[in-house]
Amino acid sequence: MKLSVLDLAPVDEGVSYEEALASIGKFAQAADAGGFERIWYAEHHNAPGIASSATAVLIEHVASKTKRIRVGAGGIMLPNHSPLVIAEQFGTLAALHPGRIDLGLGRAPGTDMKTVHALRRDIQASERFPQDVKELEGFLQGHQPIPGIRAVPAAETAPPLYILGSSLFGADLAAKLGLPYAFASHFAPAALYDALNHYRENFQPSNTLEAPYAIVAANVIAAETEETAEVIRAEVLRRRVRQFLLRGNAQTKDLGDIELDKILASAQGQQIVDMMRVSAVGDKTMVRQQLRAIASDTEADEIMVAFQGRNPQERLTALHMVAPAAGPDL
Repeated sequence: MKLSVLDLAPVDEGVSYEEALASIGKFAQAADAGGFERIWYAEHHNAPGIASSATAVLIEHVASKTKRIRVGAGGIMLPNHSPLVIAEQFGTLAALHPGRIDLGLGRAPGTDMKTVHALRRDIQASERFPQDVKELEGFLQGHQPIPGIRAVPAAETAPPLYILGSSLFGADLAAKLGLPYAFASHFAPAALYDALNHYRENFQPSNTLEAPYAIVAANVIAAETEETAEVIRAEVLRRRVRQFLLRGNAQTKDLGDIELDKILASAQGQQIVDMMRVSAVGDKTMVRQQLRAIASDTEADEIMVAFQGRNPQERLTALHMVAPAAGPDL
């Protein structure tokens, strides 16, 4: 089973951005040494707790600090950018780090609508996503989808494209274009099986991919004991409640664990719990068994792990437990 990492680039409470970025680099080096296939970063904006807004810059930082692992975007939110700019950025990355750069593409803005306006993009840009993907692909392959315009620098081998999604839209587009498909089941698992089935049943071979290739994202909370892992899981869920309340401009600083747990027990709170349904939680043996079960159940070609924890050390401990280099039972 192929294992990869989706680093959510968290900025923990009380941690500076400088410290968070340093931890991200060390985490990537551990993933590199641990034998993971790739490590990806997602584009988010106006999110103080996430350090991956300048995604291409972060990818360069990580690629320069690692040796073997593929590094990429999971993903670039293409409606926020012109295809030419992304082709220039990732063509440069691929030329700097040959054979190691991936480009995953998403249709969502990765932020709120107010920030969409601040990004100076048309709010209807997502409707042009399929056309923008084809334009970007043309630029990366050295063509001129807009006559007279080339994307430079360009790598001898263009970075491979992946379509990201959590609905049938992305699955359908990936199938029609003959591209790999990555499903965001670590936070939006509802359509997982329908999307995978649609992708596989409708896949059309392309010059870059002969058969469907599906990546399934899963959360991992691993600790020395099952009890510790459950404590971490409870705190991760409480933090998610706080994040959702903050998005609605609610005050959360006075809410304690009891109040947050009551919210989690409500109908609305159970929706937050369900968002983490595709997860492996427990000690090393349990987590590895659960990941095997997720891979078998979804028939995924690759599992992309989002490590959850209260601090960098907990996430790093989990990574070491799951790493392919830690044992052959995955």
